[in-house]
Amino acid sequence: MVESTKLVAMVESAEGGGWLATKGGETDGGMGGANESVVFDLWRQTKIPAPFVWPRADVLLSSSSAAAAAAREEELDVPAVDLGAALRGADGMRLAAVQVAAACASHGFFQVIGHGVDPALARAALDGAAGFFRLPLATKQRARRAPGTVTGYTTAHADRFVANLPWKETLSFSHRHDAGAGSNVADYIASTLGNEFKPLGDVYQAYCEAMEEVSLAIMAVLGESLGLGSAYYREFFADSSSIMRCNYYPACPEPERTLGTGPHCDPSALTVLLQDGDVDGLQVLVGGSWRPVRPKPGALVVNIGDTFMALTNGRYKSCMHRAVVHRERERRSLAFFLSPREDRVVRPPVAGACVERRLYPDFTWADLMSFTQRHYRADTRTLDAFARWLRPPACSSGAPPPPSSPPTATQQTTV
Repeated sequence: MVESTKLVAMVESAEGGGWLATKGGETDGGMGGANESVVFDLWRQTKIPAPFVWPRADVLLSSSSAAAAAAREEELDVPAVDLGAALRGADGMRLAAVQVAAACASHGFFQVIGHGVDPALARAALDGAAGFFRLPLATKQRARRAPGTVTGYTTAHADRFVANLPWKETLSFSHRHDAGAGSNVADYIASTLGNEFKPLGDVYQAYCEAMEEVSLAIMAVLGESLGLGSAYYREFFADSSSIMRCNYYPACPEPERTLGTGPHCDPSALTVLLQDGDVDGLQVLVGGSWRPVRPKPGALVVNIGDTFMALTNGRYKSCMHRAVVHRERERRSLAFFLSPREDRVVRPPVAGACVERRLYPDFTWADLMSFTQRHYRADTRTLDAFARWLRPPACSSGAPPPPSSPPTATQQTTV
């Protein structure tokens, strides 16, 4: 474990444009006490505080200046998959399956169009996030994220980490698909922020339900692309337990020294991202260079996460990505992280006994989520570290035993 350090309170007036923190801190890999929270005010900065400064190697565009220059203009080629056409007929499904298979075997990113999400609902969800993040800090703190949980409001994930902090604010909440869940998102927002926020809760309840439908439709295409049929993954995720996250990246006085979200792969199965307006920020590492995925009107960006990579035994890849910030422009995005029910066993669809080529042991989403929240800061090696931490499969030869204490990582968590 990295030894914890304390962030001493530095309070300046809003007019002075300082940063605000309450005394607190924790190890990069562990959990702090519930009373040791850290709050940063990112709105009026003239210089970024030291905890937000990232290693130069993480903020560079690439490992070479020539590649960096090329990457500035070369947008990542992500196919636009017509989800509506795929669900309407065999020809559309065949084309979608081919597009998705090529993208997922390479970098794991694609877009979906024809997804059927009401543009007015998407706009309301984005505007709701904009309104929330403009609220006074005291109001946002009503939903403060508790240590060891994935829901609530946080500035820069400072409730968990003391270094390599991301230049962003987030509001996260769970969405469960089961008969007893009811209006779980709406109820959470109203009970946490107050009844006056019930209209916002209703918007996000509807948006999460729409994202679940989109995610299951994508799973139908993924199943077809892997030769399993459209029903296989739809049924696997039918009782999903997902996370919705609203991201806000304020304008930053020194964007060349920090990141909005550090390099990572998503631990979840699937991420469906709605980007706001024309402000880019999402970048994917391909061929040693960070390539932008710029917003396109009406399109949702989709990427494979570690859980789905495990479900395919590594055939489909989760890919390293990050978010950058801008000096004069703010950026918002909405991320829906689809995951299995907490106790569902994640394993590749192989009949019979364990196969020698198995890359990852069986696990549950609850295990992986606990690992990333309590022991390991999610990065590009999360799944491999998690596999070593779990007991290896009985038929796996030569696999290393789980470490006596969880390993430490240095990159930025997303879930």
